[in-house]
Amino acid sequence: MFKRLYTYRFLLAEIVKKNIKLQYRNSVLGVFWTFLQPLMTTFVLVLVFSNIFGRDNKAVLNYPVYLLCGRLLYEFYSQSTKRAMRSIRLSASVIKKVYIPKYIYPVSNVLSTFITFLISLSVLVVFIVYFQLFSDKPVHVTGYAALAIVPILILFLLCLGVGLILSVLEVFFKDVEYLYDVFCMLLFYLTPIFYHVDQLKAAPVVKMALMANPLYSIVSMFRSCVLFGVMWNWHWFWYSLGFSLLMLLIGGVAFYKKQDDFILHI
Repeated sequence: MFKRLYTYRFLLAEIVKKNIKLQYRNSVLGVFWTFLQPLMTTFVLVLVFSNIFGRDNKAVLNYPVYLLCGRLLYEFYSQSTKRAMRSIRLSASVIKKVYIPKYIYPVSNVLSTFITFLISLSVLVVFIVYFQLFSDKPVHVTGYAALAIVPILILFLLCLGVGLILSVLEVFFKDVEYLYDVFCMLLFYLTPIFYHVDQLKAAPVVKMALMANPLYSIVSMFRSCVLFGVMWNWHWFWYSLGFSLLMLLIGGVAFYKKQDDFILHI
């Protein structure tokens, strides 16, 4: 699969470009929405939750940056997996007429979302610069910030694996699309995006269940590097990496075995 993907790399690049252009087609602001959308949603969430979860400076340090770190990573996961899930059905007309390795479609959707996600990280840079210059709650910017690319790449692997699994399931069971919307809403609240796990007055079992979420480890690693300026917990690294590789393996095997049956159901 990787060998054939390299063979079709130019086609993959063109599909990625097309996906990015279609995402902002007929939009006045265009790609600027990748900057504006997370900025506006962060302002709303800060207004709603800052007085509840933003007071513990030891746990969150700088609440707007803390919230934005989680928000950006979660949004990338949610959008990329949803687009990968629908990719086979939306490309049915092409699949029926021209032979192209079918895994190009979910992979290209994850890649195009990844590119827009990288652009949206500029919002985080703006926030950090602002609080460094004009706030009494600066971010601890250190050399560890360069390691933030590691949790981002682990998240990319997770999105790719989950996207492949969902794209297979959605071909045979269209109800998966609606169930996954509910799951993503639940995942938003199970992932410590606007709160810190230590702030919750919950039983230890509940906190352990929240920490079992791989997005918890990935987001926590990212915040350790960007917000707190320290090295991440290595338990987070090995757990999130192992889970992501497992999802990628399951997704690759499932897609490889079922791709020949797609034509009968799309």
